[in-house]
Amino acid sequence: MAKEIIHTDNAPAAIGAYSQAVKAGNTVYLSGQIPLDPVTMTVVEGGFAAETHQMFKNLKAVCEAAGGSLDQIVKLNAFLTDLSNFGTFNEIMAQYMSQPFPARAAIGVASLPKGVQVEADAIMVLGE
Repeated sequence: MAKEIIHTDNAPAAIGAYSQAVKAGNTVYLSGQIPLDPVTMTVVEGGFAAETHQMFKNLKAVCEAAGGSLDQIVKLNAFLTDLSNFGTFNEIMAQYMSQPFPARAAIGVASLPKGVQVEADAIMVLGE
């Protein structure tokens, strides 16, 4: 099975040896998105909520570049530097995704790239 590399200028460019997403068949594996402004490549200001909104906007842009949407995500992994923000993360996630929500893990981590507070990666399955 061939793999297709997904890229969009509407999400931050990869800052390492990886692709924004890889499509294999009808499954799309989305790399972790952090709250970078895709134009300036700088971390958005405004705290955890602002970072989470930008992270979901970036994830959405990559989903759309692959021909899908956030609602086609079947698995989401969220990485938070402070698990006390878990409730805020849930509230913001519900603004970007509809029920039934994907399977998900929320993992507390010591640090993330560029000092951000949140990152998420995902698996999306496109319709036939």
